[in-house]
Amino acid sequence: MISFLVPFVLASASPRRRHLVAQLIRDAQYDVSDSEEQFLPGEEAPMAVTRLAREKAETVSERHLPALVLGADTVVVLDGTILGKPSDAQDAARMLASLSGRTHDVYTGIALVHGPTSRVVTEAVCTRVHFDTLSDEEIAAYVRSGAPLDKAGAYGIQDDTGALFVRGIDGDYFNVVGLPQNRLYRLLRAYFNDLVAP
Repeated sequence: MISFLVPFVLASASPRRRHLVAQLIRDAQYDVSDSEEQFLPGEEAPMAVTRLAREKAETVSERHLPALVLGADTVVVLDGTILGKPSDAQDAARMLASLSGRTHDVYTGIALVHGPTSRVVTEAVCTRVHFDTLSDEEIAAYVRSGAPLDKAGAYGIQDDTGALFVRGIDGDYFNVVGLPQNRLYRLLRAYFNDLVAP
């Protein structure tokens, strides 16, 4: 685990991201950004997720000087269309039906912001996910569980049921969960090693 000489704050309410950060960072703190998560017309997924991650991190950084702040944002992309979190159960069912039997991309943008030194590092990581063909009954049961409603693309690969829908992936599993741990670790070591405790 990494210990820092300054506070380390994750700008997220996601229990999945908090768990992944806790595995990597000792004594991490958490704060929720109040920045709006809106996609811009024509904005491609890598740009969207890094921009949103940076906005989250910068908003929280203003409240936590001299902390190093991490922001993250994840989207599912199918045929060039960004799928964020579903608006309701019907939207979740529609998303799952569109993913059924198809391959899609999951992008997570990460942003590291250290206010006192004005350092900002952003990156987007992509994982390809191959979905099994889902029956209407499987979709309806999963939606009834409530699990899809707070997740991009209306599924969680770490869920008991969501995991059963995934035939395979190409890339980082933890990126699909919501935070690419390996890439985060490498960025911390490359750009913020001076803040790491000996």
